[in-house]
Amino acid sequence: MNIDTILKFFVPKDHSFFPLFEEDVKNLVKAADLLRSMMTTENPADHERINNEIMDLEHAGDEITTRTYEQLNKSFITPFDREDIHELTATIDDVVDSIKGVSHRLCVYKPKKLLPVYNEMSELIYSAAREIELSVLSLKDAGANKKKITAACEKVKKIEHKADERYFIGVSDLLEKEDNPKELFKNITILEILERCVDDEEDVTDTIKTILIKLA
Repeated sequence: MNIDTILKFFVPKDHSFFPLFEEDVKNLVKAADLLRSMMTTENPADHERINNEIMDLEHAGDEITTRTYEQLNKSFITPFDREDIHELTATIDDVVDSIKGVSHRLCVYKPKKLLPVYNEMSELIYSAAREIELSVLSLKDAGANKKKITAACEKVKKIEHKADERYFIGVSDLLEKEDNPKELFKNITILEILERCVDDEEDVTDTIKTILIKLA
């Protein structure tokens, strides 16, 4: 048993991280909710407005990430391993970055129409974000909430599999039906980033599962 493990039995853990985690996942859910709103309108003005709101949330997420790393640097005892706190914060930030990537490209590429699969994928991204929110908020008492956290992580895994299926079906439909090379490029690129959002969400839950294993 190393000295850090011994000290954890005697020194109170720094719980100042949990408000940061809560702020971070709520910011993620807001971004995911805005993305699905974006996919319900064809109005370019709405797209620009929502994209600006998502950019604001992305900046807010960056600020939360910075504050979390600063807290990490000055904390002696943390609620779980430092590298896992760093990874959890980084992966949540990656999801918000990917959501911003979708909204930004939608505004820049201006596809002639929004594909139904965009809305389906955005709903999956939002659903996964809510499961991440549940699991992260439950980490404050991970021992008592282990089953709840594990179930939420498994739901995200299933959502990721469903998103993969929707992505491949969407690409297949485009290759079969879209004759305009520019529109084909635009739509496949947007689909790729939508799919990446869900991959990034699964990365968050992989980190959460690692934390659970170490806390067992």
